[in-house]
Amino acid sequence: MPASERASLRDQLAAIVREAGELALATAKTPFKRWMKTGHSPVSDADIAVNDFLHKKLPPLVPDAGWLSEETEDDLKRTAAARVWVVDPIDGTRAFLEQRPDWTISVAMVEAARPAVAALYAPVTDELYLATHREGATLNGARLKVAQAEGLAGARMAGPKSYLA
Repeated sequence: MPASERASLRDQLAAIVREAGELALATAKTPFKRWMKTGHSPVSDADIAVNDFLHKKLPPLVPDAGWLSEETEDDLKRTAAARVWVVDPIDGTRAFLEQRPDWTISVAMVEAARPAVAALYAPVTDELYLATHREGATLNGARLKVAQAEGLAGARMAGPKSYLA
């Protein structure tokens, strides 16, 4: 995918994940169902609504792309596709259900088994991370820089306490 196509896709993806975030926030304000998937992983009406929204909006951007989503039955035709949308409609469903701010809408376009364009949008804090292959990453438009450190000293991690202990 040429750089200009990646940049256009990044910009369109940014708008779509923001809209998906608005949908998730609106759903959170209404009574919604929640249940457990196989493996004791939670899911809710919001996960499904955001997944359905993304499944409607993303494929037209790259018509030949496959689809892999945490909330959609896997279609193995994606394994033959040169490009694949990889989606977690609400990454951090437990946090979403507990009304914590640490959940995101997570989407990537993978090309030839490598991420080409990716977006993480945290609607509660309005933080939009975008990354484009060979062009780096941004947070709300500001370029991110890699720290010049060796090892994990001073590193920060996020996640459930049980995973971090």
